[in-house]
Amino acid sequence: QVQLVESGGGLVQPGGSLRLSCVASGSIIGINSMSWFRQAPGKKRELVADITGGNTTYYAATVNGRFTVSRDMTENAVYLQMNSLRPEDTAVYYCYADLKFLELDEVRAGAYWGRGTQVTVSS
Repeated sequence: QVQLVESGGGLVQPGGSLRLSCVASGSIIGINSMSWFRQAPGKKRELVADITGGNTTYYAATVNGRFTVSRDMTENAVYLQMNSLRPEDTAVYYCYADLKFLELDEVRAGAYWGRGTQVTVSS
């Protein structure tokens, strides 16, 4: 069974930094891409950053230049370094992975979400 577990959220003052981590576990054969989404109260879930197996990255315009996404393919992990945080960055941050895994000796493909980690930016 594939699971994604996020960590690293918390309360930080405006201008501060946080580093989120997400580790995928299970019978994973390979991961095509890993992404970070966020959802603020009353708003739709939005893509924050994405990184492919070839390390191509994408950032939402609202975080470009402040956030950095990276991954460790040996650990099936993705990270989000968040600098210069603003109150509007407050949200639950979710990890998402598009991957292949083994199930009963068959290769299957699927996309999975983590449960999320709360980030609150406030003085």
